[in-house]
Amino acid sequence: MRADLRGVVRLLGIPFTCGMMKLAGLILAGGRSSRMGGPPKALIELVGMTLLERTVAVITPQVDDLAINLPPDLDLPNLTLPVVRDEMPTFEGPLAGVLAGLQRAVSMPLRPTCLLTAPVDLPFLPAELAARLAAGIDGPDTIVFAEGPSGRAPLCALWPLSAAPRLSAFLAGGTDRRVGAFLAGERTRGVTFAPIAVGGATVDPFFNINTPDDLAKAAELVAAGRPWSSRRAESGSPP
Repeated sequence: MRADLRGVVRLLGIPFTCGMMKLAGLILAGGRSSRMGGPPKALIELVGMTLLERTVAVITPQVDDLAINLPPDLDLPNLTLPVVRDEMPTFEGPLAGVLAGLQRAVSMPLRPTCLLTAPVDLPFLPAELAARLAAGIDGPDTIVFAEGPSGRAPLCALWPLSAAPRLSAFLAGGTDRRVGAFLAGERTRGVTFAPIAVGGATVDPFFNINTPDDLAKAAELVAAGRPWSSRRAESGSPP
């Protein structure tokens, strides 16, 4: 949606919804996964499905186009999604992936309104992530990110395409590559997400898998909540 139309929607007091937008989606899978000591995070299995399969299943219904971000030196087998590579030869952190996704979105023939990003290592992502974030937009340049019970999840965010040149300048202009450092200079808004119930426990929907212990905890939660999880895995549906 054009910025002026978005303003009219706000002026009239009409709730701004995801259905008014065209969204590109980007799964961020460029992390080094050094603490997992095994395959890339995208290929790690959680109760019969890889983390990538789980993320694709949740994000696909929420966007009009979906791609995956990978570093230059990583390829994944049997990948059907378009791949967006970090343009920088050295590891510059997740913002390099966000920038690559924004630049791809800008070049699309049917330009989307925003880019929805989500890391691949969050197994309990909300099905209403895009809709909730879209409802939080309060201006054409606002970056809207999720906040869970444990704090910010700044890479679960809607990024306006107008952020691309500013992000490019930020990455080129200094040594601080932290997401928070970039967001500190931007117009942002957080959207709070409540805990969710998984396997009889209360869980942050943005719980992320960084270590083998995190993976074991997630597997225990999924198995406890879905005793028929093997059949769910065969059907391609995450818990």
